[in-house]
Amino acid sequence: MSRIGKLPVSLPQGVTVTVGNDNVVKVKGPLGELSQKVDADIKVTVEDGVVKVTRPTDQPRHRSLHGLYRALINNMVTGVSTGYTIKQELVGVGYRVEVKGQILEFNLGFSHDIHFMLPNEVKGEAEPVKKGANPILVLKSHDKQLIGMIAAKIRSLRKPEPYKGKGIKFVGEQLRRKAGKSAGAK
Repeated sequence: MSRIGKLPVSLPQGVTVTVGNDNVVKVKGPLGELSQKVDADIKVTVEDGVVKVTRPTDQPRHRSLHGLYRALINNMVTGVSTGYTIKQELVGVGYRVEVKGQILEFNLGFSHDIHFMLPNEVKGEAEPVKKGANPILVLKSHDKQLIGMIAAKIRSLRKPEPYKGKGIKFVGEQLRRKAGKSAGAK
């Protein structure tokens, strides 16, 4: 049995899960509603506030899907009950971000500002910059896949470079740094 797949998903207060036609799992909670189509071979049942995912055989394909769909359902339940938050730090002289509704306005050292449109499911806010600290962008959403994709897209606007570490990085991320040129080496 899959270690992840055999674990039941317990539903917190205020979260409901329904399995509809074509094996579509819908999760509804205080922060929103999410749905995921599950493979026809995988069976999803909801009993007494617990979601269980079972597979028909021990084929490698069924084993991989078993853990995958259990993890996706667990992520949806967590998202609609507590939500997800990703923090990104802008490292560099003059780097800053401004949030204007659903539009993020970045100044990343280019000759122009970059405007980034957030989807309606993702909310962005810029933490107030403390003296001597780097600007931090906070993204919040109930959809883990979407917020991860948006954070990766924002990071790709200016990836951290290995010599000084300038760029957009996740808070707490350890960057591999390179030594620069060594003067006078013969």
